[in-house]
Amino acid sequence: MKLILTQEVPDLGAPGDVVEVKDGYARNYLVPRGFGVAWTRGGEKQISSIRRARDVREIRDLGHAKEVKAQIEALRVQLPARAGEAGRLFGSVTVTDVMAAVTAAGGPLLDKRKISISTPIKTVGMHSVVIRLHAEVAATISLDVRPA
Repeated sequence: MKLILTQEVPDLGAPGDVVEVKDGYARNYLVPRGFGVAWTRGGEKQISSIRRARDVREIRDLGHAKEVKAQIEALRVQLPARAGEAGRLFGSVTVTDVMAAVTAAGGPLLDKRKISISTPIKTVGMHSVVIRLHAEVAATISLDVRPA
């Protein structure tokens, strides 16, 4: 089955890509979760708008990715969060929280799907967060979670 991807799917493609997948994978996984829509001739118009939106927030090339990496890694990112007396958070830090903290610290606007938190952040202190800027470039930031 031919699909137009509306979101990035690991090991398959990026938004706006036309991919050929097995019918069951498309019917049972990709389409119900909103990762893709069935390909039609009218869908070709959607592809151009999806690609334009992706190009606006996408890193242009390897050189640009390295510049953004240097900019992000130079930031001191602090995130205030509600915590108990023992330093344990009420809940955990989410990708959206990290994205907002980077932007508040003066960093660029990031796509939250590019941010990766390896272990859940549930305590106050310094934590490492990886941001995949490009296929070959990943920035690691030190996130200082402080009690609010």
